[in-house]
Amino acid sequence: MKLTKTLLATTALAAVSGAAQAQEMANELTLVSWGGAYQASQVKAYVEPYLEMHPEVTVIWDESSAEATAKMRAMTEAGNVTWDLVDAVASDAMRMCDEGLIEELDHDAVLAAAPDGTSASDDFGDLLVSDCFVPQIVYSTTFGYRTDMVGDNAPTEICAIFDLEAYPGKRALQKRPIDNMEWALYCDGVAKDEIYDVLGTDEGVDRALAKLDTIKDQVVWWTAGAETPQLLADGEVVMGSTFNGRLFSAIAEQGQPIGMLWDMQSFDLDGWVVPAGLPEDRKARVLDFLKFATDTQRLADQAKYISYGPARASSAPLVGQHAELGIEMAPHMPTDPANAGNVHVYDYEWWADNRDDLDAKFQAWLAK
Repeated sequence: MKLTKTLLATTALAAVSGAAQAQEMANELTLVSWGGAYQASQVKAYVEPYLEMHPEVTVIWDESSAEATAKMRAMTEAGNVTWDLVDAVASDAMRMCDEGLIEELDHDAVLAAAPDGTSASDDFGDLLVSDCFVPQIVYSTTFGYRTDMVGDNAPTEICAIFDLEAYPGKRALQKRPIDNMEWALYCDGVAKDEIYDVLGTDEGVDRALAKLDTIKDQVVWWTAGAETPQLLADGEVVMGSTFNGRLFSAIAEQGQPIGMLWDMQSFDLDGWVVPAGLPEDRKARVLDFLKFATDTQRLADQAKYISYGPARASSAPLVGQHAELGIEMAPHMPTDPANAGNVHVYDYEWWADNRDDLDAKFQAWLAK
């Protein structure tokens, strides 16, 4: 990205942030997220506290984060961006940033410092993977399974998803190439540190899709994170991938007969992005909310409601018990040593560079 562009965007955003209290701010805020237990944790941890401070504000939710890039492209092209703040995974944020769909941010200018004065950029550290991205959580995509459907043969390894003999029944997989392609290659014998080298070739893509072909007719494809927990609760699938926080909610809060499979869980980041070109009053409100919602206490508070690790280093020591269940939350985090013996480290940059091509190939394969 060009220095001039970065400086101009940074200066503009810093000026808006500093003047936010002095100028009129919009009183309507459209937030885009994922629905389900995760969105509920956002409501509890920072939307409700913010609205208590600002009763004049109305928050409108849109649960379209899974389609954030495509919809941002369409709204930008139409010149009618109706979203104010968008929750997105890191790779989607990188793509939208490269395409100029979202704003570049000076993190230290627009975000709160840690309580001890540590700058936001140092507090978030390496998780600031894009100039356009403000991380909220570290989460993983992993598998849940019906304990009563697997009996005494509970799966312990990721490749159980491809074992139809030992685990007959439907599986739920996200309707996208990410994670599925990596798991397929891993279970076809590719070493973890070679997965992206192999996936970067036509032969590697064909190999991954061939492995997925072995279970394709037993797959229920999902697009919203709440779908797999419901499919498991209804007994419609024997196992399925989803976000670890959704499974925690189903198991710990709802008491569903579901177990967790942590092997080869796929680590990822989720956070906020600001659409480019918002009117000044809307942008001022967005930046005011963003600073509040991503401070040390708010990110720690979110862990009271869902088992995702806060993205700020200063938030981690503040993670305590579940707000309602009274159980310690740290052991339920994907980063807990007991859960992280064999993890898949998601390559944000690789997918940002290759996502469109792999999406097209994956959708063509689905249509066969």
